[in-house]
Amino acid sequence: MRWIWIDKFLEFESGKRAVSLKNVSLAEEHLHDHFPGFPIMPECLMIEAMAQTAGILVGEARKFQEKVVLAKIKNAVFHHFVRPGDTLTLHAEIESIAPEAASTTGVIKRGDTLIAQINLMFSHVDKNLAGKKFPEENFVFTDMFNSLLTGFVETQTTEGAN
Repeated sequence: MRWIWIDKFLEFESGKRAVSLKNVSLAEEHLHDHFPGFPIMPECLMIEAMAQTAGILVGEARKFQEKVVLAKIKNAVFHHFVRPGDTLTLHAEIESIAPEAASTTGVIKRGDTLIAQINLMFSHVDKNLAGKKFPEENFVFTDMFNSLLTGFVETQTTEGAN
């Protein structure tokens, strides 16, 4: 099972930047245990949401030809709790991209409030320097991930036609 930690893209500028949306709901089971009586979204899941936002941005920049995996959390600084009912926007930008890897910068906001700053590095595993072989199928960009971007592109195309 794969968990998707973003709900949709709000903005997407190929090869440059993306903004995604995450609605935090008490319907998410992990919030029942973290912490009972005062549920908050775990910081590690916010990092994963940023990794999904930035990873799709990096993957799309190379037309999804490579398997993009999170290689390193360069830094993650959190300023506020995130609670059920909050709506987050995740802003990711490509800092650099090369055949072997990419670096991104990002912030998470609740309205105008800065929640977190998260900078990540991604590896293009098919271009790894160790020469390791990976499965041919793209196990990173599955149909589920691609549907997030496809829905955004279809919406933008439809809105542009009106």
